[in-house]
Amino acid sequence: MTSPPGPPVQPKLLELPEDFERAMCVVAHPDDMEYGAAALVSKWTTQGKTVSYLLATRGEAGIDGMTPGEAGPLREQEERDGAAVVGVDVVDFLDYRDGIVEYGLPLRRDIAAAIRRHRPEVVIGMNHHERFGGGFTNQADHRAVGLATIDASKDAGNRWIFPELLDEGLQPWDGVRFVAIAASPQATHFADVTGHLAPAIASLRAHAAYLEGLGAAAPDPAEFLTWMAAGAGEPQGVEAAVLFEVFGL
Repeated sequence: MTSPPGPPVQPKLLELPEDFERAMCVVAHPDDMEYGAAALVSKWTTQGKTVSYLLATRGEAGIDGMTPGEAGPLREQEERDGAAVVGVDVVDFLDYRDGIVEYGLPLRRDIAAAIRRHRPEVVIGMNHHERFGGGFTNQADHRAVGLATIDASKDAGNRWIFPELLDEGLQPWDGVRFVAIAASPQATHFADVTGHLAPAIASLRAHAAYLEGLGAAAPDPAEFLTWMAAGAGEPQGVEAAVLFEVFGL
């Protein structure tokens, strides 16, 4: 399920810190990372950082001409293929049902468990607000997973929240320094991704069946990502950028 195109014009923002070694990206659907944020993932893995992906669903409700049973495995593989293009080897799925993900304790627990398992210093999430920049309505799964990601990043460090995770051998991890929310209408930070658009474009193109299913509404990956990154980068004085709303923990 795609996000509406285009960042709004932004004032000068703070630059996203990059002095860390491990990051985890938590999103609702296959293709969510590929609409911009994958350019930063490519930059980070090129620097030698370890980045993992966690997806709440397999996007099985996202192709109108396919049943969920057909679309789910296909979109899972497209996500693994797209992630590999930007240097991500670990792609995990939580098996929530596409389109009806609910914010709540089970979702927070599952994300917190993954954070304890992978011990990231930085967590990337997706827009949890009701709207995108420009007023476009955000999709329900994005909102639920985005908010749960912020909360679970804090939950992961408290042994008395979800204490059953200790029985699974998952010790508390309070090492998440901040959560950076992509596609937020309230951006506070930018990341310079100049020189990293080509892998991001290839990563989005890996979602071929999904893009084909969009028909005439499908964006051209090169045109769309170049336009979006340039629009975000110009106010920051760089050729290409990705914008984030950052929550410190």
